[in-house]
Amino acid sequence: MSFLKKTIILLSLVGPAIITSNIDNDAGGIAIYSIAGARYGYNLLWTLIPTVFLLAILQEISARTGIVTRKGLADLIRERYGIRIAFWVMVSLFITNLGNTAAEFSGWAASMELFGVSKYISVPAGAFFVWFLVTKWNYSIFERIFLGICFIYFTYIISAFLAKPDWGEVMQKTVTPHIQWNKDYLIIVVSIIGTSITPWQQFYLQSGVVEKGMNEKDLWASRVDVIFGAIMMGIVAFFIIVACGATLYPAGIGIDSAEDAALSLKPLAGRNAYILFAIGLANASLFSGCILPLATTYYICEAMGWEMGIGKGFKEAPQFKMIFTTILVLGASVVLIPNLPLIKVMWFSQIINCLLLPAIIIFMIKLVNDRELMGDYRNSLWMNIVAYAGAMVLGILNVVLLYNAFMDVIR
Repeated sequence: MSFLKKTIILLSLVGPAIITSNIDNDAGGIAIYSIAGARYGYNLLWTLIPTVFLLAILQEISARTGIVTRKGLADLIRERYGIRIAFWVMVSLFITNLGNTAAEFSGWAASMELFGVSKYISVPAGAFFVWFLVTKWNYSIFERIFLGICFIYFTYIISAFLAKPDWGEVMQKTVTPHIQWNKDYLIIVVSIIGTSITPWQQFYLQSGVVEKGMNEKDLWASRVDVIFGAIMMGIVAFFIIVACGATLYPAGIGIDSAEDAALSLKPLAGRNAYILFAIGLANASLFSGCILPLATTYYICEAMGWEMGIGKGFKEAPQFKMIFTTILVLGASVVLIPNLPLIKVMWFSQIINCLLLPAIIIFMIKLVNDRELMGDYRNSLWMNIVAYAGAMVLGILNVVLLYNAFMDVIR
C-alpha cells in the first residue's frame, strides 16, 4: 500500500479517539488545570506524563475491544456480568455525568459572560444548538464538525506563550516529580487524573468505533487515532498549567474556576491572552456539553439493549432521543439556578470520576482478555501489567484521599 493511499485511509478512520481525548479538556478540566497552575506553578506538570501514557493504553484497549466485538462496553458488561451490575454502573455514571454536563454549561455561560452575554440567553441557545446537532445530523457530519473544533484548543498554546514563562524551569518541572503529602495537593492530583481519564470516555470511544463500523483491518489506524488524541489532550493541559503557572502563581492570585483564570490573565498577560483563553473555554464547554450527554445516553441504551444512534429518528430510537434530551435539559437548567455552587458540583463530579475509574478499568481488562470475545486480539502481558498498575495506583490515591477526608470529619 502506497504512503498516499495509507494516509487517505488513515484520515477517513481517525476521529473517535481524538474527539474523546479532547473532551477531557472541558470546562471542568480547564478549571482543574488552571487551579493547578495558579496554586502550584509548574510543580504538577509531571503528572501529565503518566496520565497521557495511561490514557493511551486504556483507550487502545477500549477501541480494540469495540472493533473486535462490534459491541459497546456497557453492552458487554450487561452480557458478561448481568443486568444488576450494569444497572448500578449506569446509575453511578449517570449521576456523575449529570454533574459534568452542568459544569460544561456553567463554563459556556461564564465564557459568554466574559463577552457580555447573559447566561439566560447563552445557556438555552447553546443547549438548543447541541440538541439540534446531535438529533438532526448523521454521525459522519457530526464527527467532521468536532474534529475541526478540536483545533480551537490551540488557543491555549498561544495564551501560554503570551504569558512568557521560563521554559527552562517548565521543562525541568515537567520531568521531575514534585510530591506533597497533604490533602489539598492530593485532591488536585486526583482531580487531574479524574478529569483526564474518565469512565465515560471508555464507554463513548468503544461505542464510537462500533458506530463508525471499524473492523480488525483498521486497528493500526485506531492506534494512531488513540496516540495522537492522548498526546493532544496532554499538550493542551500542559499549556493551560503553564499559562496560569507563569502569571497567577508568582502573583499569588487564587482562583476557583476557568473564568477566574481568564479574568486574572488580562492584566498579567494582556488582553490577547484573556480573549484566547475565553474563546478556548467557550469552545471546550459547548463541545463537551454536546458529547457528555451523548456518551451517557449511549451507555444507558447499550446497558438496557435499546436502539441508539446519532441521526436516527424518534421512531427508530425513542429511548435514545428521550434520554439525551432529558440529560441535556437537566444539565443546562441547573446552571440557571441562582447562587448554586457550581465549582463544588464540578469538584464532586471529577472526584467521583476517579473513584469509579479503577472498577471500570478492571471490567475493561477482564473483557479484553476474554478468549471467547477477543480471540487472538487479547491484551499482551505488558499491557495487562500497565493497566492493572494504573488501576492499583488510582485505588491507592482514592484510599488516601478518602482517609484524609474522613480524618477531617472526625477532628
